[in-house]
Amino acid sequence: MRSVTAYASSAAKAPFEKTTIQRRDLGPRDVLIKIAYAGICHSDIHTAREEWGEAIFPLVPGHEIAGVVEEVGSGVEKYAVGDRVGVGCMVDSCRECVNCLAGEEQYCLKGNVGTYNAIGRDGRPTEGGYSTHIVVDQDFVVGIPEGIGLDQAAPLLCAGITLYSPLKHWGAGPGKRVAIVGLGGLGHMGVKIAHALGAEVTVLSQTLSKQADGLSLGADHFFATGDERTFAELAGSFDLIVNTVSATLPMERYLSLLGLDGTMVNVGAPPEPLSVPAFALIAMRRGWAGSMIGGIGQTQEMLDFCAEHNLGAEIEVISGEQIDEAYDRVVASDVRYRFVIDTATF
Repeated sequence: MRSVTAYASSAAKAPFEKTTIQRRDLGPRDVLIKIAYAGICHSDIHTAREEWGEAIFPLVPGHEIAGVVEEVGSGVEKYAVGDRVGVGCMVDSCRECVNCLAGEEQYCLKGNVGTYNAIGRDGRPTEGGYSTHIVVDQDFVVGIPEGIGLDQAAPLLCAGITLYSPLKHWGAGPGKRVAIVGLGGLGHMGVKIAHALGAEVTVLSQTLSKQADGLSLGADHFFATGDERTFAELAGSFDLIVNTVSATLPMERYLSLLGLDGTMVNVGAPPEPLSVPAFALIAMRRGWAGSMIGGIGQTQEMLDFCAEHNLGAEIEVISGEQIDEAYDRVVASDVRYRFVIDTATF
C-alpha cells in the first residue's frame, strides 16, 4: 500500500477536506498514474450529496482523470512510464459476459466497478480522481493523444464519451438533425462532437443567455425552451434529441419535437422518475432511450476523434480548496463549462 493525498467528504453534504488515502501496490497488470487534472461531474455531486442513494464514506469522487504514467507492473504491455493517459467512470468489470466481450464493459451484466463509490476486486471501496495518484488495471486505462491538453482532456473521460456514445449509436452525421438539450458540462461537448460528426445541430436551452457560446461551439441553431412558441415552431424537427439535463422535463412536449422514427436519448439522470405518455411515443413511431458512457475501446476512439478534430472541453481550473464552491456553482449552472481540479494544488 502507498499513501497519497486526496480530498474526501466524510458524510453526505459534508465539506471536502484534504486527507491521506491508501492505494494498492502494483500488481502485474497495474498502472500507477500521477493525476494532473480531475474534472468535476454532476454525478460527483449527486453521489456526495446522496441524491442517488447511500454512498460509501469517506468519499473521494472523480471519474474524469488525466495524468501521466509513473510506474507500471511487470506484465503491463499497453503503457510505459511517461505516457499521457486517462481513466473514466469504471476501473473493472467481469470481462466474461456477452457485453464485456463485445467491448461494452459499461453494461457488464454483473455490474462494472465504478472508479469511486464502488467495491473493487480486492474488497475495498474504490476512490477516485480527487487525489494525486491512482492505480488502475491497464485494460481500463486509455491513452490521451498529443494535441489535447491534459486539463481539457480530463472531462472527455465522462462528459465526452457520454455524448459521443449515443451520437455514434444513433447515427449522428451528415443529413441528421440533432438537438442537444442543455448547454452545460455534457451539452457543450455534445454540440462540439455532433458538429464534428457533420450533423445539423440545435441547442435547446431554457433561455438565450448562452446563445453566443452555443453558436461558437458549433451549433447551427439555438432556441429557448422557456419561450412557449419554441415547441410549436420546432414540432417534428429532429431525428435525434440528446437530453443532458438532470432536471425533470415535460417529456411529452420534448418528444413532440421528434420527426418520424426520431429518438430522444436521456444521458442526464434526474433523481425523480420521468413520466412519458404512451401516445407521445406512438405518434410518429418515436423512441425514448437511455445511454451511459462507452466501453473502453469506444472511449479511446472518442479521444482519438477529439484529437483529430481539435476538440477539448471548455474548462475553469480550480484548486482543491475550491471543490465545495465549485459544487454549489455547478448546481447553480454557474460554470462555462466544466470545473477541473489541478492536483498540483494538493
